[in-house]
Amino acid sequence: MRKILAGLLVGALAASGMAAAADPIRIGVVNEITGAQAEAGQFTVNGIKLALEEINKSGGVLGRQLELRIEDNASTNPGTVLAFSKLASEGGITAIIGPIRSTQIQAASPTIAKSGIPTMIGGTDTSLTHVNNRWVFRARPNDSYSSRVIAEFGVNTLKLKKWAIVHSTDAFGSGGKNALVAALKAAGVEPVLIQGYTNNSQDFTPIVLAVKKSGADILGTYMTNSPDVGIFSKQLRQLGVSIPWVGSPSIISVTALNLAGEALYGTYAIADFTTDANDVTKAFTKKYKDKYGINPDTFASWAYDSLYVLSMAIKSAGSTDPEAIRKAILAFKGYQGVEGNYHFDENGDGLHGYNVVKNDGGKIVFMKHVEFPPQ
Repeated sequence: MRKILAGLLVGALAASGMAAAADPIRIGVVNEITGAQAEAGQFTVNGIKLALEEINKSGGVLGRQLELRIEDNASTNPGTVLAFSKLASEGGITAIIGPIRSTQIQAASPTIAKSGIPTMIGGTDTSLTHVNNRWVFRARPNDSYSSRVIAEFGVNTLKLKKWAIVHSTDAFGSGGKNALVAALKAAGVEPVLIQGYTNNSQDFTPIVLAVKKSGADILGTYMTNSPDVGIFSKQLRQLGVSIPWVGSPSIISVTALNLAGEALYGTYAIADFTTDANDVTKAFTKKYKDKYGINPDTFASWAYDSLYVLSMAIKSAGSTDPEAIRKAILAFKGYQGVEGNYHFDENGDGLHGYNVVKNDGGKIVFMKHVEFPPQ
């Protein structure tokens, strides 16, 4: 009888172990499901789900499937803090893919630090990975790189030196503006106009008139929200401002392109993701379009890469332990994602270069890639 009971106990323990091993690895997602930026948020979720499908079809990670736990941040800073708090408090979340908005990440940074959960972000304000938060990792190049590419292209390629800078006053826009001013100063250029605005503005007429009055021969922008780009670009053209424009990635987002139409023709942008930059981006674009019926943009690409980076870090760590995953991410080198070639530095920045592209009659044309050594 004892042998039978022992055999049953061993069998039960083995079955329990198999069940535990089969439990999914849960990845949290904090994103804009509702609110003003819900359209951009859908691109992000689509990118994550595409990666999820591919990873799980190939066997998952550590013999387990990945599972998403999505929290809506309602496109707001308070909503972002609440969403991170919910994921951290419920337990069982191995890692989190946060939002793309720098201002939202800035607001949630103390919550992320307290949670101790590895978190991938898409916000590009340089300071986000320089505030001693050991749990934040960036799947896009930061604005210390974008500003230098914008300045170099405008000054050295376009040969223009009378700059007007228009920027959102949030963390992304202000950080980008400061970096661009510094990059231009290094090139011996002092902007003739620096003008901020509040996100979700409906009338940019005063700003457009200020640009026109300034005598600027080139416009540089750090605009956070794609709908703002659409409104601003139309009002810019309506009031007769047609100077060359080099902008942050929002001016080539699908939402901005659809809203602005011809108003963005002839503009330039720096972009971490471009559909035709290389074979990897072309393959991703085809997969995304086949599944969702529309071309991807940066909102989709960084999120797609984020889940792959996390899955490979968990596999490399051989564990879902947060500290082990953190160390595996920081040791990550040489992965060619759709955003670029990942090489994480000690701050948690994985990418260090940007593409220059042009809106040629509505088609985004790749011009060149500029890569910098990790800082």
